[in-house]
Amino acid sequence: MRAAAGSRPGWRRLLPWVVTPLALVLAGWLLYRTLGRYEPAELWAAVTAVPAARLLGAAAFAATSYFCLTGFDFLATRWVGRPLPYRQVALASFTSLSLGHNIGLAALSSGAVRYRFYTRWGLSAAEVAKLILFCAMTVGLGLVVLGAAALLLQPALAERVTGLARPAVLALGATCLAIPLAYLALSALARAPLRFRSWTLDMPPPRLAVAQLVIGPLNFACVAACLHQTLLAVADLPYLAVASAYVIANVAALVTHVPGGLGVIESVVQYLLPQADLIGALLVFRFVYFLAPLALGSASLVLSEILLRRRAAAFPRHAPAGKPA
Repeated sequence: MRAAAGSRPGWRRLLPWVVTPLALVLAGWLLYRTLGRYEPAELWAAVTAVPAARLLGAAAFAATSYFCLTGFDFLATRWVGRPLPYRQVALASFTSLSLGHNIGLAALSSGAVRYRFYTRWGLSAAEVAKLILFCAMTVGLGLVVLGAAALLLQPALAERVTGLARPAVLALGATCLAIPLAYLALSALARAPLRFRSWTLDMPPPRLAVAQLVIGPLNFACVAACLHQTLLAVADLPYLAVASAYVIANVAALVTHVPGGLGVIESVVQYLLPQADLIGALLVFRFVYFLAPLALGSASLVLSEILLRRRAAAFPRHAPAGKPA
């Protein structure tokens, strides 16, 4: 039986009432879990140990990273054929990813919040799923390009960080470099959707693929630069060493699905870069890149829900796609 015209299935009507409170509860719990292990004096000492210039630099790189992430969604709406104004895309992207980065299982957690935003603006569930896939591909491309740069430009440094022999480092770097090149070639040459068993994938056109290969690595380069700024407060570490350690730590966090990479990023970075006691600087990095955006994203989610309900009360019918909700 099909739902009546203009109505939604019961689970879709209930979804907003589940996703929003759950996201807010998880956000509050993650803030408590991260900060509750420290005394206020310890937290204050960790932050004040980082010079203001480094703190501002880290904040600037974090902001640039989140700006890049809004570009992921902006490109994705073009790929699915449902372009939206940048202000709407930026709201959905920042709110979903600031929560998803901390909650873990980002494709599901940030995907649920994205679904909440984009379906109210007229996208179907299939289009939102395709949008999320595009963003995930951009994340993967960003990681492999940054990894290739770290491995090939500084192989001796990569040997120390990874523990691999030089031939293995170079082979791994070449493999990482081949992936985005193959992706770009497929986007230019594939005339039909790629098929693997029951899966099909429409490759984006070359202009979008090139944009992915620019903005994806730029995002991770900015995150690594944010981490580098905080670490420079306690140790003189080269950027590529920090970038290599961050790529490895980020892959470990993605594999384990630990919320916000909590403990994973800290453990991997301290193991790979044991030159100094880095915990204070790592804590500041977590403040700047994870916890401050988490607080802002939670606030934006609450405000958007309030505005949505007010608009729904004033205009009972759904706003057309592309119009602010």
